Amino acid sequence: QVQLRESGGGSVQAGGSLRLSCAASGYPGYPYCMGWFRQAPGKEREGVAAIYSGGLKTYYADSVKGRFTISQDNAKKTLYLQMNSLKPEDNAMYYCAATKRNYCSGGYCCPDPDSERTRNEYNYWGQGTQVTVSS
Repeated sequence: QVQLRESGGGSVQAGGSLRLSCAASGYPGYPYCMGWFRQAPGKEREGVAAIYSGGLKTYYADSVKGRFTISQDNAKKTLYLQMNSLKPEDNAMYYCAATKRNYCSGGYCCPDPDSERTRNEYNYWGQGTQVTVSS
């Protein structure tokens, strides 16, 4: 069983930055994917970014490309999401997730963050951390 715990959320003005962290008790096997998701009130949970097996590949949703960076410290078993140039539309609860991943398909070794089905492909979830961006 993999336990995930997010931290680092908070309130920030538009244009500001935050760094989210996700401490993992372990990994779901190798190779694996870890991802960041977010869910705004009244909306479906959507993919934000994903990282393959400690950093071999990274993937981003179109809405955050060029602004967010996913990374991982393997020694600390910690996943990060650096969020820059934040916008009010980034307001959401942010979750980290993990899954074992045995294959690559269509150029993706992790589920495409822009796919509506990506959240169904992750097995382990944290409790979330709130990000509030004011205009």
